[in-house]
Amino acid sequence: MEGCRPAARGRVAVAVALAVGCAVLGGCRSPVPFRGRPGPDSPVLVLGGPAPYIRPRVTPPPPLDRRRVADRGTGVYAATRAGMLGPVARRLPPRVYVPVTGGAAIDVVDGRTYRLLRRVPVGRAPRQVVPSWDLRTLWVTEAAGLVPIDSRTGTVGRTVPVANPVDLYFTLDGRDALVLGARPGRLQLRDPRTMRLRSAVRLPCPDPAGADLSADGSSLVVGCSGSGRLARVDLIRHRVTGTLRLATGSRPRDVRLSPDGETFYVADAGRGGVWLVDAERFQTDGFVATGRGAHALYPSRDAGTLYVVGGSSRSVSLISFSERRPVGRWRVPTVPDMGGVSADGRMLWLSARDADTVFAVSTETGRIVRRLPVGPGPHGLCVFPQPGRFSLGHTGIYR
Repeated sequence: MEGCRPAARGRVAVAVALAVGCAVLGGCRSPVPFRGRPGPDSPVLVLGGPAPYIRPRVTPPPPLDRRRVADRGTGVYAATRAGMLGPVARRLPPRVYVPVTGGAAIDVVDGRTYRLLRRVPVGRAPRQVVPSWDLRTLWVTEAAGLVPIDSRTGTVGRTVPVANPVDLYFTLDGRDALVLGARPGRLQLRDPRTMRLRSAVRLPCPDPAGADLSADGSSLVVGCSGSGRLARVDLIRHRVTGTLRLATGSRPRDVRLSPDGETFYVADAGRGGVWLVDAERFQTDGFVATGRGAHALYPSRDAGTLYVVGGSSRSVSLISFSERRPVGRWRVPTVPDMGGVSADGRMLWLSARDADTVFAVSTETGRIVRRLPVGPGPHGLCVFPQPGRFSLGHTGIYR
């Protein structure tokens, strides 16, 4: 009997191959039953078991070619230049969405006429407006969870319960939503459409403030405001792979990757400037003083300049990416909070919580073009749409 097994196995293999070939070519029915219902969670294909069906959700972007970064000049922001709106974004009018924390609403401003169009009641204390990876949804972070708004119709959906979300990001391929949470500090991986929880990574700090992805999307660098540290999270293995303690008194807030993908710029509200952190070695590589309360970072449309919003210094500092030094400074009449760059790159919009105002600042002259009163306590405003293939979250990180 032992000697018959190889031959028997051969006959079975031939029979299965013929059956499958017959079913494909001739439309006949296979004598071998395939039971079960195909689905995304089905096991590996076996005889008598369900056949797996995996539908690719997104097309991963091409990897960054570092050899061509110098030629392009814009590197990781090559698809975010003025006018490079994606198919979804092209059909949408320019708007500025302003969360008013004291009014439990989103004020919607026309980006062309500077008029307040409407006020949308949402949540209890909205903090930020975050475009989804596919740009079809605007997610509002608030104390009780995440509130979806249809980017085309403005329809508000049901709140997804999430305990105190600090900020929202997306992986480079769009397969996961990354929710920065507090109490205790952790990074939650959720379904980007339903926001259903998949897993969580505990962070080595209870106070995450801002983050950005590496050039290849394999890791996320998180600023920990209260503890003066940075944490690096491996998004493939779902674990923290490093921490970096900055100087005494540091309060790291916003994080933004340089165009060449080699340096993370980290706004430090405590030290009044921006840290340069080597993206590969995860070590500090310099510090650029800009002014007290530096906390928000926005690249220009040509990816040549980084706008650094300084809170208590009432200023916007300009850092040259190529020279890694300040090249300009604009004054603001009150304490600026958060903002975003217009799609054409001509305006930098800023909210001012203490003054219940938003400003439109010319990126050519640094002068305030328009000052618009809004609801009480404007915070993480979102300029939408913006150029880019997809959104990585926050109030406007695009690639």
